Amino acid sequence: MHPARTEKVLPGRRRGVGGARYRSGMHCAVLLPNGAPCPDPVEAGSPVPLCTHHLVAAYDWVASDVGITDLLPSPCLACGSRLGVRYPSGWLCAICEWRQGDIPDGDALDDRVDVVYYLRFDDRVKIGTSGNPRQRIAALPHHEVLAFERGGRMLEQRRHRQFAAHRIPRTEWFEPNDDLAAHLAALSAGVDDPWGLYDRWRSERIALRG
Repeated sequence: MHPARTEKVLPGRRRGVGGARYRSGMHCAVLLPNGAPCPDPVEAGSPVPLCTHHLVAAYDWVASDVGITDLLPSPCLACGSRLGVRYPSGWLCAICEWRQGDIPDGDALDDRVDVVYYLRFDDRVKIGTSGNPRQRIAALPHHEVLAFERGGRMLEQRRHRQFAAHRIPRTEWFEPNDDLAAHLAALSAGVDDPWGLYDRWRSERIALRG
């Protein structure tokens, strides 16, 4: 019999992540609210020392931030896409991020500029995309908007692949690294305020439309 594990799972711990897998027979590393260790065994092959129940709880917590990609209940009224991202608060279109159920304003899409955004929270960086970054970023925990890059979902996925070695599993957050820092420096060259650049892009789109 292995003794029950009594350690907490602390933010930022790397044990078991990056290829390692835990074997059956070990005990879950979570401390319950009463201070007792979780008595359940670690899920076989898990990359972190968690039982099935706590793995699911961790997945649900991550999904509340990054969402779960699936088919929309009905086509997006803004762009017609059937692909969506489901959050606890509702559905967003995966292509244009229009909220399911909202009725598009006639001119709203004409002013739309899709961007890939880079946010800093502590020492981590989130790489996401939005056609309405003011609304999207306001709903996210962050300390600083680092940069914008003009592009949509395909560019976002390319950046995720580019920095995949530093990605926190199952999230859009990345650990500090030289490659990402160099990319951000290139995006920020000559840009005093990322929001000013975004507003300029929108102004150029409005001018082209008019």
